Amino acid sequence: MIISFVVKQKLRSLLLVSTLPIVIVVLWEIAGRLGLTNSYLLPSPSAIWLAAVELWERGHLQRHLVVSVSRVLTGFSVSASLALSLATLHHGLPVVRRIMSVPMEAIRVVPPLAMVPVLILWLGIGEASKLAIIVLASFFPIYLSARTALASTDTRLLEMAKTLRLSRIEQTWFIVIPSAMPGLLTGLRLGFGYAWRALVGAEMIAAAAGLGYLIIDSEELARTDRIFVGIFAIAATGLLLDAIFLRVLPKDNRSGMLKGVF
Repeated sequence: MIISFVVKQKLRSLLLVSTLPIVIVVLWEIAGRLGLTNSYLLPSPSAIWLAAVELWERGHLQRHLVVSVSRVLTGFSVSASLALSLATLHHGLPVVRRIMSVPMEAIRVVPPLAMVPVLILWLGIGEASKLAIIVLASFFPIYLSARTALASTDTRLLEMAKTLRLSRIEQTWFIVIPSAMPGLLTGLRLGFGYAWRALVGAEMIAAAAGLGYLIIDSEELARTDRIFVGIFAIAATGLLLDAIFLRVLPKDNRSGMLKGVF
């Protein structure tokens, strides 16, 4: 009976979050069939589905997906490593943080896409420039969240650590980091979201594959249906990857539309 109740709850949650998207798709399809929308500017869901099936059968969609996910995971790994290391360093050495504060703030307020011409000059049009954009887009959400989380450690725990005569490294490893873990995971989730959103901009730099390239290439070929395939593929993959982060996050830190479903 308990299993049946849990299944019913999951189905009810799934129905709740999927009702509005289904209604939008149905109304969109009806409007297209009645000629209320321009089929070129806004293809019907059925036309987009047929384009997606065509790309899938030819293997193009899978190839673009693999390339994009690989780029984002690589760039995000670099960004997370740098951001967490620097946040830990700045937490332990406030003097270093103050010295680096002005340059870092200057970099933070500059949009990553504004750096594209310089990145091309410095790194060329290969993978390095694309990864640099992803790193720039995702670094600061992770860094700022990590710095805030590390600074919010309960002072009573730190006093206890002093009473136990723990070294600075032991305090960081056994008290500060475990206490900050929920904030660190939330920052990683936000950073990954920014990395995924920067994907299209990164793949506009002379890419030969990827979902961003699929969108740009389809625009040049006047294939609006394929443009929407790329957009929906980015949305669906982003939701799936975000759901994985929701699985990792502590329950108290979970939020958003997918909470009830996953």
